[in-house]
Amino acid sequence: MSTCAKVSRDLAEPLMGTAATARTWLLVEQSGPWGADALTSSHLDPALGRALKRAADGTGVRIALIRRPGRHADCHTVAERQVYAAHTTPGNTWLHSATTSDPGQLLDLDLARLGRGLPGTFDTALGGRPHTGDPLALVCTNGKRDRCCALLGRPLAAELAASGVAGAWEVTHLGGHRFSPTLLVLPFGYVYGRAEAHTVKEVLQGVREGRVVTEGCRGGSAWERPGQAAELAVRAAVSEGTAGALNVVRTEGGAPRWEVTVAHADGRRWLVTVARGASSPPRAESCGSALGSPARMDVLALHELPRTAGARSVPG
Repeated sequence: MSTCAKVSRDLAEPLMGTAATARTWLLVEQSGPWGADALTSSHLDPALGRALKRAADGTGVRIALIRRPGRHADCHTVAERQVYAAHTTPGNTWLHSATTSDPGQLLDLDLARLGRGLPGTFDTALGGRPHTGDPLALVCTNGKRDRCCALLGRPLAAELAASGVAGAWEVTHLGGHRFSPTLLVLPFGYVYGRAEAHTVKEVLQGVREGRVVTEGCRGGSAWERPGQAAELAVRAAVSEGTAGALNVVRTEGGAPRWEVTVAHADGRRWLVTVARGASSPPRAESCGSALGSPARMDVLALHELPRTAGARSVPG
């Protein structure tokens, strides 16, 4: 029986505009098994997981569990765990890290402030500081959500770790199982699909150099899906690879059609028309689900807007 990932690949389903949306990511290390809803079905205290979900609602913060690649000791008690917070909006992109022996400290975080791109609460509550190591490569491996994530994601995460990628982690959920292996790269917050080890290394090298690799990119998580598609379309149209050079500054309209304004740090602007279409022929969005027509983002038009007198550059 074909998996959802194989069917999606065979049908050449477009990746653009399919990334999870999160201005800020909060990542908490939790070894051992993960259930489908990992925050409440792992060795993390489920009451804490429920409280964190409530606190994050409406803040723009997405919380996920992470663990190091490979076989895991099934430990209920963890002496110390790694925690990351990353904000992905251009002009205010950052990645901070901390360690804690008491995950209950996470409830001291002001997630609304984190969602607005203010790291102070993370640093104060957890003793966090700017991350100075390698960029993070987070591979979705949660087979309880979809078997493709385990079958394809875990080998990729293991290969990255074995080849010396220090920032490699497994993560619980990035959405889009049919695009497995899926990958989130921080601090920039771009999400990739159908990832392979050699392309991941190219992506990470790009991050070190301040570049965005667009091959296999599903979009930047800082924006809703129309904005993701529009930003990638502009990057392709003008061969712009610099991270933070582009920002989605306005999205007008509503499903199934949007007009998205994308601004460059040098003052140029583009108007991008994006439409939501239905994928055909029907396919399962995840293994075991009924056949359907997953939404896709199609760029219908893109044109540069004339510069207005006195126009100011948008911070990148």
